[in-house]
Amino acid sequence: MKKFLLSIPFAFFAITGLQIITHSAQACAQQQPSIFDMSAGIKDALLQGTNKSTSQLSALNGFFGNPSVKIFFPPQAQKAEHTLRGLGLGKQCDQVILSLNRAAEDAVAQAEPIFIDAIRHMSVDDAASILLGQPDAATQYFRRTTSAQLAIQFRPIIQASLNKVGATKYYGDVAKTYNKLPFVSHINPDLTDYATQQTINGIFIEIAKEELNIRRNLNARSTPLMRKVFSFADQGRKTY
Repeated sequence: MKKFLLSIPFAFFAITGLQIITHSAQACAQQQPSIFDMSAGIKDALLQGTNKSTSQLSALNGFFGNPSVKIFFPPQAQKAEHTLRGLGLGKQCDQVILSLNRAAEDAVAQAEPIFIDAIRHMSVDDAASILLGQPDAATQYFRRTTSAQLAIQFRPIIQASLNKVGATKYYGDVAKTYNKLPFVSHINPDLTDYATQQTINGIFIEIAKEELNIRRNLNARSTPLMRKVFSFADQGRKTY
């Protein structure tokens, strides 16, 4: 009888401990989002990030007023720019820079449908890899899946926009003036490819900022699913 009574506390603690472990396991299972939750939460985040980035960049001064993405003379023409400014042609050079950025702002307004299509076709495995990946995993996914299409989509828009805002004329005039100088290496007056690539680079710079903001800032997670899946990712990182 005495042995039986002594065994009661041990049995009680064993059962209680098992219940605690069971409840903990259930709580963990509830906290861990399904792979479909991960996919939906990541897509929410990507839609938010790309919408905000394209809206900001396509606004007036979205490129021109943003030091992170502002477009300047092509690298091979910067020596020419310096020389021309020394000859009193600074105003013309400033006009080229303004026109380049206006063209980029014009083109970015057409980017959002491309990103929406990339998000729509994202697999659940892609979403999980992005959620648990590097701080720029979503941005790199977009680089892989949209860069070629963005270039195809942007080039004619950039070309038309450069013509519309006068960049082609301004840069062509500057290039012709510089190319007439003795003992200089001639610069190519074609701006379209350069402006297209710089516009794409600018988009990814801003998307990367938004991605990092969502990963680090709880207040940036605007939907319940975003909060759920990124909180799970936060906990996973704390265990390393």
